[in-house]
Amino acid sequence: MMVVLLSSCAQKSVFEELADGACNSEQAQLVNTHISGQIDAIAKEKWELAYSFASEGFREGVSIGEFIFIIGAQYGMLVKNKSYEFDKCSIANQQITQEVRVKSGKQVFDLYYTLSVNGIRLGVESATAAISDNNLNA
Repeated sequence: MMVVLLSSCAQKSVFEELADGACNSEQAQLVNTHISGQIDAIAKEKWELAYSFASEGFREGVSIGEFIFIIGAQYGMLVKNKSYEFDKCSIANQQITQEVRVKSGKQVFDLYYTLSVNGIRLGVESATAAISDNNLNA
């Protein structure tokens, strides 16, 4: 219980004031942990867990069934990912953007996650994907 309280306090101070610019290292670490949780849950097809990483606003507008459909139709690379790594994290207009490079099969995809902060809770608002300019030849 104490760990949860301490991490909640740490998150509050880290995200209390979102200044435009690059994420600081604490912010980036928490954002990366949040996104990793969702990607890992998607890869294991643990849909309810993956859905829980979405923002409250997203969940109000998109049912879990629609979420599963969207992932299958547009983000299959997350279900079948071999690895992923984080790149730039930035803040603008009270939202966080995190770039993630995902390797799936022989292709590499660049995903741009948008997250919001509601109190101390991070939530994935959206993600856009494109085939990376740095595709692997393997």
